[in-house]
Amino acid sequence: MDDIINNLKTTFRRGSILTRLIYINVGIFLVIRIAGIICTLFNTNIDWMLQYLEFPASPENFLRQPWTLITYMFVHYDVLHILFNMLWLYWFGKMFLDYLNERQLLGVYLLGGIAGALLFMAAYNIFPYFQNVAPFSTLMGASASVMAIVFAIALIWKEGYVDLFLFGRIKLIYLALFTLFIDLLSITSYNAGGHWAHIGGTLFGVLFALRYTRAGKDLTQPLNRVLDWLVNLGKRRPKMKVSYTNTKRAADYEYNARRKANEDTINTILEKLKRSGYESLSSDEKRQLFDASKK
Repeated sequence: MDDIINNLKTTFRRGSILTRLIYINVGIFLVIRIAGIICTLFNTNIDWMLQYLEFPASPENFLRQPWTLITYMFVHYDVLHILFNMLWLYWFGKMFLDYLNERQLLGVYLLGGIAGALLFMAAYNIFPYFQNVAPFSTLMGASASVMAIVFAIALIWKEGYVDLFLFGRIKLIYLALFTLFIDLLSITSYNAGGHWAHIGGTLFGVLFALRYTRAGKDLTQPLNRVLDWLVNLGKRRPKMKVSYTNTKRAADYEYNARRKANEDTINTILEKLKRSGYESLSSDEKRQLFDASKK
């Protein structure tokens, strides 16, 4: 048992941000389910715990527990709910990391979740259809965050595709649009709040991709700077001594050498692409080729 726990700790510590996001979601799910079993044995309800973690549609309730804007996107209670969310997060998160970095993945996950929650709250307080249920409606799950990641990579990797059982190979963007179509058809269903949140996450994913591909802007940078500040809060930075020397010639030589090495690497990748096709490239090679196309 100790070996299993130590292996999990090591995997979490050494894993990518994608691995950590999945671990956090699954870990919170297990704690909540175990707590739910204990509550049931004592004839009580787990809702008293969930109400402090779920995002409320009521603005008044949100002001009393603002942390739920973040916590809700890590909370699941049903097995199928977390299963499908984590599968989609893993599949599309891996594709995302083929072209962008881990900080951007975390930023899109969090900001997509925030966008989903805010659209959920807006819809439930604007449309009369929801006025009777808005005061006690809440939101939980990573779906909005996952949808942001799905649409971000679908628009950045426009030639991407997925292999679906019975349907074969289809373009990633078509799959993304199909899920959006289902959400639009379901905004008055039993789980209307979840579908509104999906649409909110989708809108952020689209905005992120368009700003990144058209203007080279990374919408996750402000959030990541805040996260960096929080992580480093209270830590004392070591003092650095800087000395200046006349190194322009050496710097120029190093720059030219790096540039020549990068050009040789890209040429090698292009030869491999021409010889064996796109699918023969590794994730690093795909990322290098994508970065080179942006220059």
